[in-house]
Amino acid sequence: MSDAVVPHRDNSKAGAGWFRRALDSDIFYSFRRSKLTMVAAAITLLFFLLAIFASWLAVQNPFDPAQLQLMNSRISPLWTADGQSPFLLGTDEQGRDVFSAILYGLRISLAVGLAGVVFAGALGIGLGLIAGYFGGAVDGVIMRIADVQLTFPAILIALLVNGIAKSLLGNKLDETSTLGVLVIAIGLSFWVQYARTVRGSVMVEKNKDYVAAAQLIGLPAPKIMLRHVLPNTMGPILVIATINLALAIITEATLSFLGAGMPDTMPSLGTLIRIGNNYLFAGEWWIVAFPGIALAGLILSINLLGDWLRDALNPKLR
Repeated sequence: MSDAVVPHRDNSKAGAGWFRRALDSDIFYSFRRSKLTMVAAAITLLFFLLAIFASWLAVQNPFDPAQLQLMNSRISPLWTADGQSPFLLGTDEQGRDVFSAILYGLRISLAVGLAGVVFAGALGIGLGLIAGYFGGAVDGVIMRIADVQLTFPAILIALLVNGIAKSLLGNKLDETSTLGVLVIAIGLSFWVQYARTVRGSVMVEKNKDYVAAAQLIGLPAPKIMLRHVLPNTMGPILVIATINLALAIITEATLSFLGAGMPDTMPSLGTLIRIGNNYLFAGEWWIVAFPGIALAGLILSINLLGDWLRDALNPKLR
């Protein structure tokens, strides 16, 4: 009796087929048709690459006091009459190279924004799945909490959470702990949008035949929600996450500008703008101008990507 021959699956061909299907998809076709979206994607990718390779591109580490010299403070940009090499965009009052500070500030802003979106998404998606799938009193409690939070601006929620954390921990907050507090504050400010969107999608999906079939064969509720229902709600979630990334970065910059965010020793873009604002009327315009331009460019490019993704995933516009 001979053994059955099992056909060998060529993983390289399978991967190539998946890549070819992605290139032929409606989303990628919509992406190629929009030159503005392609430019926004290139700018966003550039900002992420600058943040990732900041330690290789920066002239100095602005977080290391040993590399800073007060003799180099308030030097104007390189192309001006008083500019000095290697400070391309000039220096601030502590002798930090503005270009290097922007690169490291981008790293902080993007890290806080991404982590805040992930935390808000995990919390909101989990609560939305529970509320939509089980309904009843559980749904009522979760949605009433969400309705109450919607009456307050996100920045006020973030300020409240940040203030409570600082009042409880006090001097125990170092730079890393402050970053974690910001992530939690931002996450608690934006989970409602995920929860309400996922709840609405789950309430539609749970009445379909595939959910009834999964329940009939005895699959537990968590497996049904995560494996079967959640994938069918990912379109709106991706759109919300992209838009909320820009909002999270703005919220972090606002908190830092108000003095409730990252400290001067580990500045984000918002902290750099706050520092530069103190010297704007003294003539050192570059300290606030270039971090502000970087923040505006990053937010604009992410918002343009979010607008495109919303239209691309809308079946009514195809």
